Amino acid sequence: MPLRTQLALLTAGLAAATCLTAAGPAQASTSHACSPSVSIDRFSDALDKTTYENTVVGNFSALAVDRDGSLAALSDRSSLFRLDARTLKPRSVLPLSDENGAALDSEGLVVDRDGTYLVSSETEPSVRRYSRTGEILDRLPVPDDLRVAPAGRGRPNGTFEGLTLLPDGRTLVASMEYPLSGDPADTVRLQTWKRHGSHFRLGVQYTYGTDPGLGVPEIRATPDGRLLVLERGFTAGVGNTVRLYLADPRNGMRKTLLTDLVTCPTLGATAKQPQPNPLLDNIEAMTITGRTKNTLRVLLASDDNENPAQTTRFYYLRVRTTPFF
Repeated sequence: MPLRTQLALLTAGLAAATCLTAAGPAQASTSHACSPSVSIDRFSDALDKTTYENTVVGNFSALAVDRDGSLAALSDRSSLFRLDARTLKPRSVLPLSDENGAALDSEGLVVDRDGTYLVSSETEPSVRRYSRTGEILDRLPVPDDLRVAPAGRGRPNGTFEGLTLLPDGRTLVASMEYPLSGDPADTVRLQTWKRHGSHFRLGVQYTYGTDPGLGVPEIRATPDGRLLVLERGFTAGVGNTVRLYLADPRNGMRKTLLTDLVTCPTLGATAKQPQPNPLLDNIEAMTITGRTKNTLRVLLASDDNENPAQTTRFYYLRVRTTPFF
């Protein structure tokens, strides 16, 4: 399904949420401003430490707009939830596995135009296509260099984290979380695939420069072909660093800082462990849920790792990315 159609469906579902105002410039709500480009409308801890059909609702590593306007939320414990776009209440859960029935370290999610799911796992790493009922339909090729050592130069628990489909519907992009062995400490790889018929073939590879000590847990294509990039890090006793950048693969992956989330208003949030801003947690998932003239509605979610000191939290942002087209 085209990105524009997906956004229209979800925007309709979110319109009933009283906390989401008709969007204007991101800085219009000055009390909620994180930066000149980003404001936060609200956050929700409604799903923190909950279960659904005997499955933990948490460990979220990816979000996507599903074809019916609901939210698809991927857990890194191989569970794919469908959530109500307005209330976040789970509607269903779908278990995923590899070809041998083993659980995945599932990290990235794309709902393709035919409604099937493209899911990345950082175990090997891999990208698989799943049916709406969880059957494996395809597995995409992965360059040897990106495989986890000793098969390649990838770091365990540091490979494919982000996954997104560009607006042309033909180009899939996966981001490595951390550098390959032998690469500069501030450089991660972005691998692309090009659609050929019903399959994807390997495409070009980009490099992206991260801030010192940070990795890339998620990327998301904007409607004009640029990338929203999350950068994240954690320091024990201090807490999380989470920054949102805009990068353009057509311009050497030059990036522009949209905001450091430490500057957002706390909105009354509390943290279960030290944080430079109690609003922060282990933010790992991101999707675009709608847009107006020059503002994107962006939804983030944190991965609580089933840890009592962490929180499953959703963040509702408005992001101004002008020039938009």
